[in-house]
Amino acid sequence: MSRTSAPSASAPTSSTPSSSAPTTTSATPDPADVGANELGLVPVLMYHQLSPNPVSEYDQTPSEFRAELKRLYREDYRPVTAARFVAGDIDLPAGTHPVVLTFDDSTTSQVQITKDGEPKPGTALAILTEFGEKHPDFNATATFYVNADPFAGDKRALKWLHDHGYEIGAHTSTHANLGALGGAGVRRELVSNINGIKTAAPGAKVRTMALPLGIYPSDRRLARRGSWNGRSYRFDGVMLVGAEPAPSPFAGLDGAGVPRIRSGKGRVKFDSAYWLDWLADHPKRRYTSDGQPDVVSFPRRLAGDLVDDLGAETNPY
Repeated sequence: MSRTSAPSASAPTSSTPSSSAPTTTSATPDPADVGANELGLVPVLMYHQLSPNPVSEYDQTPSEFRAELKRLYREDYRPVTAARFVAGDIDLPAGTHPVVLTFDDSTTSQVQITKDGEPKPGTALAILTEFGEKHPDFNATATFYVNADPFAGDKRALKWLHDHGYEIGAHTSTHANLGALGGAGVRRELVSNINGIKTAAPGAKVRTMALPLGIYPSDRRLARRGSWNGRSYRFDGVMLVGAEPAPSPFAGLDGAGVPRIRSGKGRVKFDSAYWLDWLADHPKRRYTSDGQPDVVSFPRRLAGDLVDDLGAETNPY
């Protein structure tokens, strides 16, 4: 389902990569035929370093990342950005499932740009780009949560991401423990972070943020909105370091705390391998698109799970 109405002026939607934008057809299948359930669960996957020899439970090898992309594609998942997800702006072919790919900490294993202006082979961005070129219907996009001087200070990186339809989100300037800062410190971290993003990528709209270490400030409201030095910020979504799929935006998703799943295969409990297995074993619990813009379709027995239709037509069947 996708809402075609635009978000508020303070939170415009980032574009998706034009080379792999999802398409829908006029002959949309009956929602019952594809098992549409737009009140179902959505995996929001969290990545950090790609390394041939992982030393942290947050790391993954390049081959593991490639294998996960292949699995997602094979099981009919299609990426959407975090901003589109929290807004309920999910435009996917009927029968497919949204997945959100997020990258924290803006490391060079994620993004490097060569002298020729292309993603450096072996980085997460290059792997994702190559996969999208081989599978144009995958819509290979992601959200990158960055700090100050991201990607080893390469001034081209954020502009490249923005120009190619990726979402850029806030992760504070210094990867700060927000719980250890006073209110002014929290606001300074976020405003300076946003200012740096907008300077490097003019036109970028920073709509979501990820909590460093998964820690809220003492005043949780400051994770979502505030002001410092004459500049204000407001985020539609705040990403957690969680361990479970996220609710549908139509079934009670709380933008102030969006659960994420650490990607991996057995390094931590309840990682992406665990939850993708679980969703495969419980297909009626996952979000399945009806392929119809401005319609939220779901089995009639789940009508009580609908919390907010976000202005769309509802279609219990």
